[in-house]
Amino acid sequence: MAKKDLLTYSLKHIASEVSQQWTKRAFRFNEGYKRFLDASKTEREAVATAVKQLQENGFRPFRLGDAIKPGDKIYFENRHKSLIAAVIGTEPIAKGIRLLAAHIDSPRLDLKPNPLYEDSELALLKTHYYGGIKKYQWTTIPLAMHGVLMLSDGRKVEVSVGEEDKDPVFYIDDLLPHLAQDQMKRSGSEVIRGEELNVVVGSLPQSKEDEKQAVKQHVLQLLNDKYGFVERDFLASEIEIVPAAKARDVGFDRGLTGAYGQDDRVCAYPALQAVLSQESPKNTVAVVLADKEEIGSVGNSGMQSAFFQYFVADIAETLGSNERTVMMASKCLSADVNAAFDPTFASVSEQMNASYINRGMVLTKYTGARGKSGASDANAEFVAEVQHAFDAAKIPWQIGELGRVDLGGGGTVAGYLANLGMEVLDAGVPVLSMHAPYELTSKLDVYATYLGFDCFLKTL
Repeated sequence: MAKKDLLTYSLKHIASEVSQQWTKRAFRFNEGYKRFLDASKTEREAVATAVKQLQENGFRPFRLGDAIKPGDKIYFENRHKSLIAAVIGTEPIAKGIRLLAAHIDSPRLDLKPNPLYEDSELALLKTHYYGGIKKYQWTTIPLAMHGVLMLSDGRKVEVSVGEEDKDPVFYIDDLLPHLAQDQMKRSGSEVIRGEELNVVVGSLPQSKEDEKQAVKQHVLQLLNDKYGFVERDFLASEIEIVPAAKARDVGFDRGLTGAYGQDDRVCAYPALQAVLSQESPKNTVAVVLADKEEIGSVGNSGMQSAFFQYFVADIAETLGSNERTVMMASKCLSADVNAAFDPTFASVSEQMNASYINRGMVLTKYTGARGKSGASDANAEFVAEVQHAFDAAKIPWQIGELGRVDLGGGGTVAGYLANLGMEVLDAGVPVLSMHAPYELTSKLDVYATYLGFDCFLKTL
């Protein structure tokens, strides 16, 4: 290697650094990832899909008081919306956990508690958007309905409509260009307003009789016939509106994956697979798949709640230690995405410190906004420890920030875990069109991220 190459730092496309066999393995890994995305349009579905994989790999539910020993594979499901899975290590638990922490919620539209109405012989549902979205992106695309109906008789019914070829889809209409002169004068955030995100769900009356709100009545009758549902049941139900599109290969070379919800299931899937592959780890390893990150990690299923602390306290007590000792000795990769450099919109990034598609998993030393407000800023020693481990294992990686200093910024779950005393560094996949109804990731980056997570669990 030339001396100048030792002195300088540069990144190359992964494909120029790895073998064809490595690339083939990456493509195979992403077939499983696409199946996971299609089965996991909501946080509830992501938990259910993950639990199924855990059980197939010998994991069992953990309850306080259960005896556990090295090699045991356990999981804890929190209210069907977040999940922790762990493999007990051979070293004492007091030496800490090696943790991967991702979130499984994504920007979407939620139904309002009282959503159904009829106007001009169309039946529509009112929505309340969840997380940071460009509202105009959600119009004029096929939409699906997922969630749970809580019926008056006490039953809970799972709903998924719009994913199968035989299913109907749903739709939010927009003005035709010919009549949109005034609309197009609005600012970008107001081109479509929150109260205009109304979902078309019906257009036919229940009968030929001249009945008031006959289209709405027809929709309610169809829901009642299929689910035993009445309008009052909307008040307690939890229904999410998401894009109906499937995960697909993108580009002639099929190097990219296009799909809804890749922030942050693109990190959740490789994190889960990395823990599933651990058989007899030295340190106890774990993955937490959390809810509510897109709205501040709040609620009893988000990382600001105590469910993770309680789990650690329970296993620490069972294994003869305590929560404080375990937390202070633990190390974590906060598995979250970064914004990939987009050449079409280059001005929003500082190119020397942006992350790029096909250059490997991205380490994000700090998040936050402007003057690192709200950041979790990893210390130099831990960043170096992770980097040295990845270099030794030949893991393709890069480092990046989320946009220009005075423009970008964002948050992850890292800060909440750092508050517990553990070492934390953000690490994940660079994403194009983040928070759009259809996002892009590199298959090579996704596989590199899986290898990085696996390396972290085994060597740090």
